[in-house]
Amino acid sequence: MELTMEMVTRLMEERVPFNRYLGLRVARLGAGFCRLEVPFRPELVGDPFRPAIHGGVLSALIDTCGGTAVWSQVEAGDRVSTVDLRVDYLRPGPLKDLACEASVVRIGNRVGVSDMRVFAIDDPDEIIATGKGVYSVKRGKIPLSVAGDDR
Repeated sequence: MELTMEMVTRLMEERVPFNRYLGLRVARLGAGFCRLEVPFRPELVGDPFRPAIHGGVLSALIDTCGGTAVWSQVEAGDRVSTVDLRVDYLRPGPLKDLACEASVVRIGNRVGVSDMRVFAIDDPDEIIATGKGVYSVKRGKIPLSVAGDDR
């Protein structure tokens, strides 16, 4: 069975508890592209004196977005996991709703690579952080129910 964008969206938004905690939402998803959004909440502040969003939130958003872009190009039953992640923090994260966009640079039989960028939703030209992720792709390792298709 083919892995649909709806299945990937359900997996990321509903089946991953940490994503639910962050309030992560899949705003756009297509073959090799993902845009995730995270609404601002005071609990996400990491530096109350500046103030700024915690770097771990930015890193998690970057990692999840890059991995989701790779997920958009695999089959049902495949598994994607992070092998390597680089995050460059360019400026403090504003206390605003954030978005991350990821594009797959390469997808192979065992590895996928994505480039990511984070910005405030109301200011997409001011990049807060960038990332590059390398993801392991394991073919046919999980049942369809985990991927979000309970049929």
